[in-house]
Amino acid sequence: MPSVFDAHARSALTGRVAQLRPDSQRRWGAMTSPQVLAHLADALRMAFGELPVAARKTPLRYTPIKQLIIHVAPFPKGVPTAPELISRTALDFEAEMRSLVDMLERCGDAAQCFSPEHPAFGRLSRRDWGVLIYRHTDHHLRQFGV
Repeated sequence: MPSVFDAHARSALTGRVAQLRPDSQRRWGAMTSPQVLAHLADALRMAFGELPVAARKTPLRYTPIKQLIIHVAPFPKGVPTAPELISRTALDFEAEMRSLVDMLERCGDAAQCFSPEHPAFGRLSRRDWGVLIYRHTDHHLRQFGV
């Protein structure tokens, strides 16, 4: 399974991010491409422990469901997300893109710390975080055909 901690996988993601345009058309969902950049950047801020997001009690917090969703099952379309990850307005497309790419690159720093808990999945290992960040980013890039 690809991980954002793998340099080649991370480079492929950042190359795909660079293909987004402010007017890129979505294949599903309600977010625009600027909104998805802000959403992905805020999801990384959450992962780094820089953006507090309220925890939710869901069955996703328990193994083996957590492992199945993070590592195996296709990401479903239209799943509700934490309000904190969709509340910010993307004001500058290029700045949002740079911010997201910079944060993806931060994932390559082995000393980078990640939040001890995900609001929906609970406690995650470093490996879980790497796969989840990769798959979440990939999911939204596929949403825009890149």
